[in-house]
Amino acid sequence: MEPYKIFIVEDDPWYGEILEYHLSLNPDYLITRFSTGKELLSSLHLNPDLITIDFSLPDFKGDKLYEKIAAANDKIPVIVISGQEQISVAVNLLKMGVKDYLVKDDNTKDILWNSIIRIRENSSLKKQVEYLKEELGQKFSYNKSIKGQSPSLMKVFSMMEKASRTNINVSLTGETGTGKEVVAKAIHYGSDRKKKSFVAVNMAAIPRELIESELFGHEKGSFTGAIARKIGKFEEATGGTIFLDEIAELDMSLQSKLLRVLQERELIRVGGNEKVNLDVRLIVATHKNLAEEVKKGNFREDLFYRIMGLPIDLPPLRERGSDILILAKHFSEEFTKDNKLDNITIAEDAREKLMRYNYPGNVRELKAIIDLAAVMCDGKEIHADDIIYSSSSAQEAFTVEEKTLRQHTCDIIRFYLRKYDNDVIAAADKLDIGKSTIYKMIQLKEIVI
Repeated sequence: MEPYKIFIVEDDPWYGEILEYHLSLNPDYLITRFSTGKELLSSLHLNPDLITIDFSLPDFKGDKLYEKIAAANDKIPVIVISGQEQISVAVNLLKMGVKDYLVKDDNTKDILWNSIIRIRENSSLKKQVEYLKEELGQKFSYNKSIKGQSPSLMKVFSMMEKASRTNINVSLTGETGTGKEVVAKAIHYGSDRKKKSFVAVNMAAIPRELIESELFGHEKGSFTGAIARKIGKFEEATGGTIFLDEIAELDMSLQSKLLRVLQERELIRVGGNEKVNLDVRLIVATHKNLAEEVKKGNFREDLFYRIMGLPIDLPPLRERGSDILILAKHFSEEFTKDNKLDNITIAEDAREKLMRYNYPGNVRELKAIIDLAAVMCDGKEIHADDIIYSSSSAQEAFTVEEKTLRQHTCDIIRFYLRKYDNDVIAAADKLDIGKSTIYKMIQLKEIVI
């Protein structure tokens, strides 16, 4: 482990020796002592992990020396130690960015010890967060998060790269299960916003009466049950990216509010008056044709043009050719790794069967098929008999067992809800029934999700 380098700036040799000796009791600390601010500044290129400075040095006052340190490297935490307890000076220094302000007394060395431990732990946590964000960015790089090499996918990669270069809004279209959220994340983590939040919101999964509060937040007491202020998803995404999935399901009245927020780049929480400035990159997605929704009067034309930005259409899996086999191999390797199993190969008869299927549930369905096949096979190789398509197995279940029409209806709806990840809107669209029908069956506990 690298030593934790601490620079002490103290013009009183006796007091400086006390601090140096006390901190040196920790074998992880490497202490260097200076008697003037000028000596310290000439050694900042050595990149200390922390600096303590006496407020009243012969050549610098604490605030002026801190300004010099921050100008050279504002990442270095600084603790100021003063011979006098001056509240106004302490407050000013803390506002400037100093991590702690200590008054010289018999307990200073112990307080300093604890302060350094706290600062070091916080710094370590920040480094871990940065590392994890970098790892996440790597995970969602195009070639790692999205598998395939078909010409249609290469076009998507090209558009994603263009999207990552700027902050232009992006609209993703494609069938359910084609990986719209994965693409949105890859764009975010490939952009200069990658160190800030990526916030995903499924518009179809939030009850209509809660969407405004969910997106824009609310103030305490703004409605029954609002027991505290809530920060909305747009504020959570400040500096980063907000991903609005199934944007076509947004109620017309809320479409106008969203349009205003996007135009003004500010919002007002429900029940509040304070304007909150926004710096958010918008990515939207839908499995519907938004231009058709505009013609039908279901979607505002002005909002359509505001959010359209750079359009990226994701091809269905059935149009991606041999990508099916590339993905199948990836999912089998992922499954065996996650479950600590030996590697499983996919036999020729299984590959042929995989290539013949239509995949109405797209990539999401293929993953479910391969996960099941990995369980069903003999542990070494997946064969055609191990490939079970949920649509055919569900169809068999509907005809083998005698049930009432109502029971069969529940089974069919349950099947489509599972298939589309409990997305009521998508299931209702595929079944050509009203979403209220499904909500009512859920309310009556005929269907449990």
